Amino acid sequence: MKHSFADTILVTGGAGFLGSHLCERLIAAGHDVLCVDNEYTGTKRNVSQLLKSDRFEFLRHDVTFPLYVEVGEIYNLACPASPVHYQRDPVQTTKTSVHGAINMLGLAKRVRARILQASTSEVYGDPEVHPQPEGYWGSVNPIGIRSCYDEGKRCAETLFFDYFRQHQLDIKIVRIFNTYGPRMRPDDGRVVSNFIVQALKGEDITVFGDGRQTRSFCYVDDLVEAMIRMMATDRGITGPVNIGNPTEFSILELAETVLRLTGSRSRIVSKPLPDDDPRQRRPDVSLAHSVLHWQPTTPLEEGLQPTIAYFRELLGI
Repeated sequence: MKHSFADTILVTGGAGFLGSHLCERLIAAGHDVLCVDNEYTGTKRNVSQLLKSDRFEFLRHDVTFPLYVEVGEIYNLACPASPVHYQRDPVQTTKTSVHGAINMLGLAKRVRARILQASTSEVYGDPEVHPQPEGYWGSVNPIGIRSCYDEGKRCAETLFFDYFRQHQLDIKIVRIFNTYGPRMRPDDGRVVSNFIVQALKGEDITVFGDGRQTRSFCYVDDLVEAMIRMMATDRGITGPVNIGNPTEFSILELAETVLRLTGSRSRIVSKPLPDDDPRQRRPDVSLAHSVLHWQPTTPLEEGLQPTIAYFRELLGI
């Protein structure tokens, strides 16, 4: 028997890397899911296994235009999230973050739905505080090549809190740090997918700068668990809450780990560091630990293995 609209969960960007894993978890938990995606960086292939479920519906739609549906909860994940894709059409990236937030907040206001915004560690820019707590306001270049994404997401957070204060909307905000796993795009320019694809193809592994800049990598299953827990918190808990893995690795360490796990003979080569590339990125997840009773449980090597297997199959290697 079909549930009422109040039981339906809308996931924008639901055919993307994160969104597809979230849809899968929600369906497995017995929810009805409406997956909305314009397939700019997402692909219907990511949710193909869900299409046969009568609890799942796919709608091709761009969130920069209003959406008139009846739902009980909204996860707003729609936005290209890797520099390669968000810099390809920076104006559209900003519109997706800002107009998309306005449209989804308007929908949430109309149907009185709880709404979660997938924000990003990029709101901290190139941080002067390490690790980054939620109270840190960031060090962001407002006119740089990454600004379309950084400032777009910062503005989306502003809108969420203004809807909360002005309309008493039930909002949740999570700031997502580097996440990896199966269904990443091979051409997304992110360091994990880049290194795996280069290693599997036997190409040089390109490390920018001296490779000593650090990142923290969270496996997708851990991240989805945190998002679901955040959505389930009491009404007064708005966030923002950092979600990520606080274990820090240098880019060079990641490259060497990928080489070892793939058995590749690729060489590691150095290239100049891109503009506005952060030197350090590591979340302070103490708030997530206390509020969500959550911490990541998947070690890097354990998460890299299914990710590498996914890319082997995708590339036919």
